Amino acid sequence: MTETSPTPSRRRAAPMEPDQRRAMIVAAALPLVVEYGSSVSTAKIARAAGIGEGTIFRAFVDKDALLAACMAEAVRPDDTVAHLESIALDQPLTARLTEAAEVMHGYMTRMGAVAGALAATGRLERPAPSPSGKDGRSPDREAGLAAPRAALAALFEPDRDALRLAPERLADAFQLMLMSAGRPGAPDPLTTEELVGLFLNGALTTPGEAR
Repeated sequence: MTETSPTPSRRRAAPMEPDQRRAMIVAAALPLVVEYGSSVSTAKIARAAGIGEGTIFRAFVDKDALLAACMAEAVRPDDTVAHLESIALDQPLTARLTEAAEVMHGYMTRMGAVAGALAATGRLERPAPSPSGKDGRSPDREAGLAAPRAALAALFEPDRDALRLAPERLADAFQLMLMSAGRPGAPDPLTTEELVGLFLNGALTTPGEAR
């Protein structure tokens, strides 16, 4: 009589850390928030995340806390900075800035879509404005723009000797130009190629042509 080896027991997956669980829920919720705004149900979010609805309320105090986390994730620039830093520096400057403009456009579109969806249903909480610095800029806003601006400056750096201004100053101007051009509802928005061409070459087809 031969002995049968016992059937190996199936190991349960290690439980997620609380921060991992929250990040997973937010990732599943973001496209639904864009589509449905704050009216999206937690049941729908749970199905998208592949979890029970109760898990959402163990991760977040309530639905408003989840929506706030979605807005915070849409604003967070980490992925955008990583994409900017991955742009190959051996390309011509025009190609580098065109790729960077596309990355920034995607970031602003995502942020605007989430904010717009929540604002349309009256659930976008606007924080109290922080006092402006000496240059009139908000410190909180500046903190969110600093990392992308540094990544943009690195894209100018290989051409430093051919630039009119320091890479840091050009990155600041380029970032502001992209943000202004990418505002929602802008009539006949410039294409990425037009924006980069205008920034690098100016408005005139021939220098000194204006009178």
